[in-house]
Amino acid sequence: MVLSRGDDYPIHQTPEPVAFAGTDRNFYDRYFFNGYAPDGSGFFAVALGVYPHLDIIDAHFNVVRDGVQYCVHASAELGMERMAMAAGPISVEIIEALNILRIRLEPFEGMAADITFTGSAFPIEEPRFTHRIGPRAFMDYTRLTQNGGYEGWIEVDGDKQDLAAGTMGTRDRSWGVRPIGARDPQPMPGAPLPGFFWQWTPINFPGGSLFFHVNNDAQGNAWNTRAAWAGEGASAEEITEGHGSMRTRLEQGTRWPSGGTLLLALRGAPEQVTFEPLGRFQMRGLGYTDPNWGHGLHHGPLEVVREDIELDDIDPLAPENLHVQVPVRVLGSDGSEGIGVFEQLIIGPFAPLGLKEFLDGADA
Repeated sequence: MVLSRGDDYPIHQTPEPVAFAGTDRNFYDRYFFNGYAPDGSGFFAVALGVYPHLDIIDAHFNVVRDGVQYCVHASAELGMERMAMAAGPISVEIIEALNILRIRLEPFEGMAADITFTGSAFPIEEPRFTHRIGPRAFMDYTRLTQNGGYEGWIEVDGDKQDLAAGTMGTRDRSWGVRPIGARDPQPMPGAPLPGFFWQWTPINFPGGSLFFHVNNDAQGNAWNTRAAWAGEGASAEEITEGHGSMRTRLEQGTRWPSGGTLLLALRGAPEQVTFEPLGRFQMRGLGYTDPNWGHGLHHGPLEVVREDIELDDIDPLAPENLHVQVPVRVLGSDGSEGIGVFEQLIIGPFAPLGLKEFLDGADA
């Protein structure tokens, strides 16, 4: 591993750690956080992205209460300042690199927050994600991921609530190349039907953190996957790596997970874990696949808006609603119990789950 303190700052020039350098129009540098109470309630998520070649920074703050996902979206022109850590009222502050970070939402249209994340172990460095569609690089990036605990408060429309005791979650930092900003109008000759499959399941157990992710092709063959275990307080050298295989169930008429079973070959982790959904968070609230607030889109010198999403009223097969994080209760085959998220995005056909069209939903 070559992670360093600099890897917690948005200063990367290539998909590799900051020790190396380079450029690309679609280069980005991003923070992500999620959190939830020990029973899965009070889910919140935050993201901040820097897009050096587009000269834009954007950020999003979301919290779910009583079936409504409350969102603040912010976008600003970067002014070529790579160390910028705020977009409008949303900011990220590094208190201790690779360990303690502070998130603030200054009061905006009835919403405000002040939250501090503290890592439970050294972050894992996921394997480099490189994927091409024909001759074109679709993505090429690196990500660090870290579980931990939160303290602080969130206010929505005058209801200020301290985070529940034991609130925990995950944060990540990724940098490299992804599709960002305005779409490329140049068609690619012979381009296949668009398709993408992604699952990511960071889990908090009492004795440590379990991480699993997989990118599959349309036939279910993995092109990037790994499982990792970081015991409580683990150093970089104490993190173990292995393999996992996920069996997924989909909610009828959707492409959202309704549970699953993960088989593991990973020292320190249970041999098998099962997932029980506790709710749902729409990743469009953080700009993912959102037609208006997609990452790196230009909104002028500064634009900040609030959006409230009624989670029971959305179309599950609308493209912007496919990408979800589902808070889950997790049971290990060794009797251990944990809590975390099951993130999933499926676009296009995916044979193992019976999906045959671009946007068809799961059968009964």
